[in-house]
Amino acid sequence: MSGPSFRASDAGDTSQPVAAGGPGEVFRAFLKLGLTSFGGPIAHLGYFRDELVLRRRWIDETGYADLVALCQFLPGPASSQVGFALGLLRGGPLGALAAWCAFTLPSAALLILFALGASAFGGPAGTGLIHGLKLVAVAVVAQAVWGMARSLTPDKPRAAIALICVLVVVFAVGAPGQIAAILLGGLLGVWLCRVRPVASPSYLAFPITRRAGLLSLTLFFLLLAGLPLLSAMSGRHGVALFDVFYRAGALVFGGGHVVLPLLEAAVVQPGWIDADAFLAGYGAAQAVPGPLFSFAAFLGTAMTPWPNGVIGAAICLVAIFAPGLLLVTGALPFWNALRNRPLAQAAMRGANAAVVGILATALYDPVWTSAVQNPRDFAVALIGFALLTVWKTPPWIVVLLTAASGVGLALV
Repeated sequence: MSGPSFRASDAGDTSQPVAAGGPGEVFRAFLKLGLTSFGGPIAHLGYFRDELVLRRRWIDETGYADLVALCQFLPGPASSQVGFALGLLRGGPLGALAAWCAFTLPSAALLILFALGASAFGGPAGTGLIHGLKLVAVAVVAQAVWGMARSLTPDKPRAAIALICVLVVVFAVGAPGQIAAILLGGLLGVWLCRVRPVASPSYLAFPITRRAGLLSLTLFFLLLAGLPLLSAMSGRHGVALFDVFYRAGALVFGGGHVVLPLLEAAVVQPGWIDADAFLAGYGAAQAVPGPLFSFAAFLGTAMTPWPNGVIGAAICLVAIFAPGLLLVTGALPFWNALRNRPLAQAAMRGANAAVVGILATALYDPVWTSAVQNPRDFAVALIGFALLTVWKTPPWIVVLLTAASGVGLALV
């Protein structure tokens, strides 16, 4: 591996990443992803890889895996952080904002409509649709595991690291296990992956200075410490709302599913929303594309105290995403310097192998276990996987076909 080489296909062809674009291109690409990326954060990483790494060639495979590993370390929604970083890389600060808006707002708008009473997911057809979307996630994650394993675990040491990290995640459940797996993968990489000639990774030209990065980190900690004080002093519900959702986004590793108990304690126990509405909204969040953190838009709309409705949704949505985006903005200016150090390169090889192990484990639980319940489900998921990997079918077509299959199976 040398220079900014890029794996253009699973067959191993390489080409140079294409030249930088602009915010408009970023918005269009992420709007497509925001409308079609079903299945949660692990599936989102698979969609990103297919659309932005393999098809559009915005970044090479190694650089993408490095970003995934970095965002797995940070609190917040990992897939949204990766998307934000890719938007920043491709289109600058406006590109980063365009990526976040285009990927997040479709699901947020759907959940606001659901909160206002526009639900269309009742009955057998609705249940089948949701189940079909879960089967899409099986195909997408399986494709991501297959492709990334071929690129990032091409030798015995890195394959061994991936398998060891599978065991770590299996026996240490949840976000702590994932973080431990990446740390262990990095340490094993320093030990096992230094025998190869050191190669200079492709330079990721994030248009943000170190000073701006330090300001982002400072703002993150100031808000984390200051919002509870401001909420207590002001007594305003809007400030309390921002504080609750900011802390939820700042203190959670592992994404949307992990934040659920924090949000339940924050909004159900004080009586801002009842438990039945909370669970109904969470169920609807499973049926829409995009990040699960968009569940915050439903809560902000449906809760009783003002501000609620669209204004409440905007407050909750910005608050829950802000800490993760501030953290990744703060880390990125220092990322290239770290990646160019020989020991860091060895550690990242191990960490990238660990990411493959984490993805493989997530393919089984929760993706496979929540979706594949009988041989018919297995057949649908397998067909989706073959369409993606063999026939190179666009993911949005696979989404439509698999969702339709779920509805059909439910009505038979």
